[in-house]
Amino acid sequence: MTYVIIAFRMPDIFKAPAKAVPNDIKRFNIAGLEKCSGKTFSSFFYMPSHVNFISKDSKEKIILFLRKHPITNLGWILLTIAFLFAPVILSIFPILSFLPENFRFVAIAMWYMLTTAYALESFLSWFFNVCIVTDERIFDVDFINLIYREISEANVDQIQDITVRMGGVVRTVFNYGDVMIQTASEIPRIEFLSVSKPDLVAKVLRELRVEEEQEKIEGRTR
Repeated sequence: MTYVIIAFRMPDIFKAPAKAVPNDIKRFNIAGLEKCSGKTFSSFFYMPSHVNFISKDSKEKIILFLRKHPITNLGWILLTIAFLFAPVILSIFPILSFLPENFRFVAIAMWYMLTTAYALESFLSWFFNVCIVTDERIFDVDFINLIYREISEANVDQIQDITVRMGGVVRTVFNYGDVMIQTASEIPRIEFLSVSKPDLVAKVLRELRVEEEQEKIEGRTR
């Protein structure tokens, strides 16, 4: 007796269809940047989907969102820790022994309040000092304090020269530096200071400038 085995190929019902990549992402799909998106407290965001700002146009795409490298926070963090342990260390020496106990408690409480204020202001200064690169403009937001900020802005087509400055062992090891942007706007120079991956940042800016020049030649508008 002869048996015939017939095999049926079941359709791949659990295979997800390939997602199309938008043209604007393809255009800035630069090597080394595909996986450079970060979390809330990261210093380097590439094509972020959760970032917005007040003056952003509806069709404007955010390409880079940058902060200073986290290693730059090491100084004020160590200083804050030293401030926190200072009253404990100074208690060994009778510096405030001439004060009544209640006054000493108030003095120590005020010291910790000032230390907390210093740490909070240092963190907010790092968190809100940001650099934004869109497909149309570049921004440098300087957060001075809670009631004052300064924003420098220039169009991409006004970029004239881009210089990367990175020197020293720490900057080389952690790959961060300054990107100096010479522009033809009212603000002749915009500085991205101590940003992560400065070479990639400069590469993105050059790509944007070339794209903008190509659009002018072809008469295209975004």
